[in-house]
Amino acid sequence: MTVRPIREIGDPVLRTPTDEVRAFDRELAALVRDLEETVEHPGRAGLAAPQIGVGARVFSYNIDGRIGHVVNPRIVELSAETQDGDEGCLSVPGIWAPTVRAMHAVVEGFDVHGEPLRLEGTGLMARALQHEVDHLDGKLFLDRLTGEARKAALRALRDR
Repeated sequence: MTVRPIREIGDPVLRTPTDEVRAFDRELAALVRDLEETVEHPGRAGLAAPQIGVGARVFSYNIDGRIGHVVNPRIVELSAETQDGDEGCLSVPGIWAPTVRAMHAVVEGFDVHGEPLRLEGTGLMARALQHEVDHLDGKLFLDRLTGEARKAALRALRDR
């Protein structure tokens, strides 16, 4: 079992948009295995490749005991209905803030073998899908905060 260390805010890999995966090979299979084994720990809902230092467009998820992955994900649908709950990130430890996300999300991409994959979810799964795709685009949940929530989160980050 390979549990990879998590990169934290300040590491440039977290702010760099990822590259599309072109080869569905052993290297990708090893990356997916590492992502799934690393996200398997309690309290982890998702993990994107940049969070373990890899600039590839891949993420894993662990929602309600269901562990999986998506290669080259694209959000293809977001509901107009939103949710506004506290969100945190393994790469921004100790910071939680109310973050607005769509209540329902649909992602399309591929599995580790290059087969088309469609993943959809509501609530926590929708939040995780949006959060992980943001990572692949070089964004952190802090970028979505506004007003007092943003000020408080940045203050907490500065004071830690």
